[in-house]
Amino acid sequence: QLQACGGGLVQAGGSLRLSCAVSGSILSINAMGWYRQAPGKQRELVAGITSGGIPNYADSVKGRFTISRDNAKNSVYLQINSLKPEDTAVYYCHAYVLLVSGTIRDYWGQGTQVTVSS
Repeated sequence: QLQACGGGLVQAGGSLRLSCAVSGSILSINAMGWYRQAPGKQRELVAGITSGGIPNYADSVKGRFTISRDNAKNSVYLQINSLKPEDTAVYYCHAYVLLVSGTIRDYWGQGTQVTVSS
């Protein structure tokens, strides 16, 4: 399972660091990512990172968000800088996990709320 944390209420221009850890009987973690869903909108990919550490970002967050991972800790992080009110959303972590059974499954974290005040 995935456990995300780090959200909160911040003023525009502020920063947050989101964290997400994978737990359970796993062999390895493939791609990981962060998505967000604002009220009344569809969930969208914010940033992803391959097992080798290669990141990709949505155009709307390039230059402000940085995704990273620590394979030893089975964790993925999202550093969010220069926050804007339009970044307000519930942020979800996601991972493709290779289980000890040999099955690859995708898992979602429970979501963490990020609220940016103007």
